[in-house]
Amino acid sequence: MQYVGIQTQKSRNNFRSLLLLCLFPLLVCVLVLLFCYLYVMFSGASNQVQGEVTLTQLAMGVFVQIAPYVLGGVLVWFLIAYFANTSIINSATGSIPLSRQKNKRVYNLVENLCMSQGMKMPRINVINDNSLNAFASGINERTYTVTLSRGIINKLDDQELEAVIAHELSHIRNHDVRLLIISIVFVGIFAMVAQIAMRTAYYSSFSGRKNDKNGAALLIVLVLLVAAIGYFFSILMRFAISRKREYLADAGSAEMTKNPLALASALRKISADPDIEAVKRDDVAQLFIQHPGKQAESVLSGMSGLFATHPPIEKRIQILEQF
Repeated sequence: MQYVGIQTQKSRNNFRSLLLLCLFPLLVCVLVLLFCYLYVMFSGASNQVQGEVTLTQLAMGVFVQIAPYVLGGVLVWFLIAYFANTSIINSATGSIPLSRQKNKRVYNLVENLCMSQGMKMPRINVINDNSLNAFASGINERTYTVTLSRGIINKLDDQELEAVIAHELSHIRNHDVRLLIISIVFVGIFAMVAQIAMRTAYYSSFSGRKNDKNGAALLIVLVLLVAAIGYFFSILMRFAISRKREYLADAGSAEMTKNPLALASALRKISADPDIEAVKRDDVAQLFIQHPGKQAESVLSGMSGLFATHPPIEKRIQILEQF
């Protein structure tokens, strides 16, 4: 694997973050326009209009009316999710702050690595789970956090734990975590829209007149269709965050610690028991050093590998052992 310099990786991730921020409003506008076009086409609104008004003109008229409200709602939701990401991730993972008094060993390892790299000390959180896993999060120096499971602290020796912490610090140094947070927020927006549409469909099926039900059903189906398309494209955006980030963080760990075999040994132990019970969301799971779910054991694991956010851990170990 060709190693990419730190500044190059930072520049690439900053560019990708900016690209995602620009592409997302454009994607929302395209989807809203698609919704307007389909609604006008299937609702029969074009048959009720006199004169030479085309379907596209009708759709554009509806789009101009509703687009500001949709974009405004999405913007508000994005800002709330973006700036509240720390609380959201802590809630989704069950992580809590780890005090220095309770674990000086971890603080000493983090401080020594940060001093050697000229990095500001991040927050340190712990997940009270005996499985082995870890992740980094945050969007700036004020919110950068390294989170370790109780199992990874207790079951790894000092060299292995130092290598895992160095891996997570590399994600922070390379600005990987900010890019991941943006992708999580975008995926969450479309998931929220789809969920609202499904709940609306469920409750509307028990009330209202038949004609009202038919109109509501059409509206909900279109919302679900557009939300599904948006969710699919937002997933593709997430894959723009290349799986190479894990290889680069592994290389960064080897560079910091001068001990690639320690990380290889740690990854081997992590792969035996990475499952964190509190983690149910796949978008949050991509933050971890190893996916904390059990999808690797499923029948579809081979197919899911094509869309995996993490490279095979065996390959990562093999590369580290070749350093």
